[in-house]
Amino acid sequence: MGSGPKLGLIAGNGSFPFLVLNAARAQGFDVVVAAIKEEAFPEIESKGAASVHWLSLGELSKLIDTFKAEGVTRAVMAGQVKHKQIFSSIKPDWRLAKLLLSLGTRNTDSLLDAVAKVLADEGIILENSTALLEPLLAKGGVLTKRTPTEHERKNIEYGRAVARHLAQYDVGQTVVIAESACVAVEAMEGTDATIARAGEIMGSLEGDSTLSRALTVVKIAKPNQDMRFDVPVVGVKTIEVMRQAGASCLAVDAGRCLLLDGHAVVQAADLADISILAS
Repeated sequence: MGSGPKLGLIAGNGSFPFLVLNAARAQGFDVVVAAIKEEAFPEIESKGAASVHWLSLGELSKLIDTFKAEGVTRAVMAGQVKHKQIFSSIKPDWRLAKLLLSLGTRNTDSLLDAVAKVLADEGIILENSTALLEPLLAKGGVLTKRTPTEHERKNIEYGRAVARHLAQYDVGQTVVIAESACVAVEAMEGTDATIARAGEIMGSLEGDSTLSRALTVVKIAKPNQDMRFDVPVVGVKTIEVMRQAGASCLAVDAGRCLLLDGHAVVQAADLADISILAS
């Protein structure tokens, strides 16, 4: 099928792999999908890939063999692989088992970086997933009709300081702030679950009603963010979760966070009177 250059796509969950697949096809690539059984949505089968191969999270040798058989020398990773999946659900093959034993720190970044090195040794170069999606990266400035209030800007400043500190330890990329106090920190549960938890915490608080209960969500890229995987993403669902949790402002890193649903994210924020600042 097709005669364009080949591109491998290692697909995790969510709609991110679909975006990458569409963008790659629009740029003339024949896309060979390696869909992770535990994560990828079945709809990936009907999105126009040259071929789709299902494999389990631990099957590193099968991944390499599949790409080699298809003539793939360039690949991207798109879509989340849940942290807890990586370290609890996987049954590693010999190649991955050896790699896991060699890791100094058992976090997602160190594992994916090691996988990228193994792929490179086999002649398969892992590239930035965002290279195909430049238009979806958040541009600098206020993206919504409403600009952040002075109060929200103070929350952003404090939240960025906290998040940057935590990101050094690969804890999470999102913090939720109210009244310049940290209400919730992302760990393995993901951004939306963190925001929802913050909303529950604020809803259960009693006491001084003069304090603002409005939450500010700060999502950052890690200091040495590897744009080949785990790129910070925000979608319409995040805005909906923010609205339900009573969050009024979102701050992201300009040029380093993907707006998964493009302009629809900003439209949803405007409807909910949520301000988005990228800087």
